[in-house]
Amino acid sequence: MTSIHKFKIEGIDGKEIDFSGFKGKKILIVNVASECGFTPQYQQLQELHEEFKDILVVIGFPSNDFGGQEPGNNLEIQEFCSLNYGIKFQLTTKVNIKTSPRHPIYEWLCRKDLNQKLEAEVNWNFCKFIIDENGHLVSFFPSAIEPASDEILNQITA
Repeated sequence: MTSIHKFKIEGIDGKEIDFSGFKGKKILIVNVASECGFTPQYQQLQELHEEFKDILVVIGFPSNDFGGQEPGNNLEIQEFCSLNYGIKFQLTTKVNIKTSPRHPIYEWLCRKDLNQKLEAEVNWNFCKFIIDENGHLVSFFPSAIEPASDEILNQITA
């Protein structure tokens, strides 16, 4: 499978997120957490969502795999994101990224033999993947690269 468009996942609100509906748009996938030093990146993610909504889909994947920094349930995560950052972009249900069983989307994102592009290791919260309009993985950025950095903006607007 070389396209992310074949995946579906449950959204934090219980509704299905079908990646085939994102054909023609770039996708920014970020593993998120509410109690991390990088949590303020939610603000830039929301700004990207607003500024580039015609060409970009931002999706946050809450995970408690890194330092236990996302201990809340789906409702608590939703409330935190809404109250503190006004998040309107899509969030998935809480997933495993590092621990077993790793969610199939992250299996695809991290393994070159599946994504046909690169090998990636998500080693902390707020790592970022960029997917092109055809559902192919383009880039991986570690936590310290901010969502509104030139490196990411150049990928979004390319």
